[in-house]
Amino acid sequence: MEKKATSNETEPLTSKKDASDCNKGEDCKENGLLVRNPKSALRLVEDGNKVHPSQGEKGEAAQISNGYSAVQSSAPCNGMGEGEDAQGTAPAATTTTTTTTSTTCGAEGQQQLMELEDRETWSKKIDFLLSVIGYAVDLGNVWRFPYICYQNGGGAFLIPYAIMAIFGGIPLFYMELALGQYHRNGCISIWRKICPIFKGIGFAICIIDLYVASYYNTIMAWAFYYLISSFTAELPWTSCTNPWNTGNCTNYFSKDNVSWALHSTSPAEEFYTRQVLQVHRSEGLDDLGGISWQLTLCLLLIFTIVYFSIWKGVKTSGKVVWVTATFPYIILFILLVRGATLPGAWRGVLYYLKPDWQKLLATEVWVDAAAQIFFSLGPGFGVLLAYASYNKFHNNCYQDALVTSTVNCLTSFVSGFVIFTVLGYMAEMRNEDVSEVAKDTGPSLLFITYAEAIANMPASTFFAIIFFLMLLTLGLDSTFAGLEGVITGVLDEFPHVWGKRRELFVLGLTIVCFLGSLATLTFGGAYVVKLFEEYATGPAVLTVVFLEAVAVSWFYGITQFCNDVKEMLGSAPGWYWRVCWVAISPLFLLQNEVIKADETTHCQRKTKFVTCSFLSNPPELRLFEYDYPYWTTVVGYCIGTSSIIFIPIYMVYRLIVTPGTLKERILKSITPETATEIPFGDIRMNAV
Repeated sequence: MEKKATSNETEPLTSKKDASDCNKGEDCKENGLLVRNPKSALRLVEDGNKVHPSQGEKGEAAQISNGYSAVQSSAPCNGMGEGEDAQGTAPAATTTTTTTTSTTCGAEGQQQLMELEDRETWSKKIDFLLSVIGYAVDLGNVWRFPYICYQNGGGAFLIPYAIMAIFGGIPLFYMELALGQYHRNGCISIWRKICPIFKGIGFAICIIDLYVASYYNTIMAWAFYYLISSFTAELPWTSCTNPWNTGNCTNYFSKDNVSWALHSTSPAEEFYTRQVLQVHRSEGLDDLGGISWQLTLCLLLIFTIVYFSIWKGVKTSGKVVWVTATFPYIILFILLVRGATLPGAWRGVLYYLKPDWQKLLATEVWVDAAAQIFFSLGPGFGVLLAYASYNKFHNNCYQDALVTSTVNCLTSFVSGFVIFTVLGYMAEMRNEDVSEVAKDTGPSLLFITYAEAIANMPASTFFAIIFFLMLLTLGLDSTFAGLEGVITGVLDEFPHVWGKRRELFVLGLTIVCFLGSLATLTFGGAYVVKLFEEYATGPAVLTVVFLEAVAVSWFYGITQFCNDVKEMLGSAPGWYWRVCWVAISPLFLLQNEVIKADETTHCQRKTKFVTCSFLSNPPELRLFEYDYPYWTTVVGYCIGTSSIIFIPIYMVYRLIVTPGTLKERILKSITPETATEIPFGDIRMNAV
């Protein structure tokens, strides 16, 4: 039988008498329902005991004008009686969700109250957009996309790239922004509000981010070394008369007639390999050699810049990105104009965009398109969750996802013109095919091929300075973001330990990342960078995002997730987004099934599992004529699995510590254990 609610249980929060219930500067302590923050804003906070009303009580609870209801908790705290009540004014809103309020008891309530009072937000919307764009647009947009594009059919590659972006990359990008903005938590603690058994995903993300920080910043140290070396009248990689040059050095840009032999090396290549990296002083991964003190100082300065940019939170890093996120576009435009005026530039553009339609039948083209759009947009690193968690609740994250992902893809496309106009110029000067000039991949494309082209341009010093400064700013944005993903995740998970000690934690984190990078600063450090680049992130991040998509769409529920988005934006996502989140995007991560044509033009159907194929067919690594020994594959697998192993470990731990039968343990482990606070004017209410 339904029990009729008493007046003190259903007193509307809009009651006019509540303004005088609390004296100025004091907390409203009756029944612990309303708490005044230091700015006198009232917030509803969640009861650690989570006592929920019965169906009858829910039905008779007084409705606030926007659909919220307030129900008195039956579990008083601190000895306060049931008859006491606390009331406060609540402005009208448009959301239509029923919530309950309860008392705040114990450490969990204090933790949530701390999160509510101290959570900072972006100073301006543009700070958030620039930060996300700066994170998504990194060094890979400049070197990886152009290379992947011309290797996989030129203009024809844009078709699978666009398909993978529309049905895979952008939906996952949007999903992470929406999750972070709604739940306002980092990559670890957010799983308490979604599906607790998947909390190991958060720990895996933090480990992956630390691996990235250990090698990605070393590449920036190389760029910084080049930047410092560029402040000379004659760039040091233009001649063969330097102490580090060998007898094979051949400067085909010199006025003398020279012939290019099989073993010839350019001045730019020898500067990169023998002066910057000094790989000739290492025998390989089993003998890395000493540490380069020049690169160590460069990396130390980079981490110093990083620390003072992020130590205070997004309000400081949001200002730094005004420079680091916009400056690369200015430089890209200058380099694009300069490249277009070089002789032979048209040859490079033609090679870049000329479509090879037969390539579309190759499995590798579609896999490369999926990998490129995925790693370019960057879901799975905890960054989008962290950045979005500092947004205002009703921020239009849908629009943000479309704008930032579009800017990212267009930047990659335009960067191809910047690179290939110069490669066409190089081919013209060498009197060779563009395909012969464009053999370098990865960082070598920037530090050898492009650096050599710049060195032989008029005003070479100026263009070298702005080019390597652009690389530095591109990398800094991504480093800010990657470390912020870890910082937000740890601070939200352990607010009672690190909540008031952010500066100290960031200092410790940067020191750990610097020490973890020492192996990449050795004479054989380039081999270590290549190993981490291939094994530490690829399959691990794909696994993380696949499980994340499954947990949100299938366990948390696509209907619940779409309702969350509706609360923020006022309208629910359409069927296209639902289908992508439930089916297409997980399949996008798991497999790409296409028609593969083998060398005998016999067509066969083949299923390509991105992660599984990596495990069954590990990449054969080779760098600077050095073939990686077989044991490095075992080391690589250990590095790759050391992060995602936290996911099954936490699942087992969760099931062990949860009381009840196995069925009860599973049900409790996949049920959200913490409600999400919904903003209601100056009040935060808990959604159930």
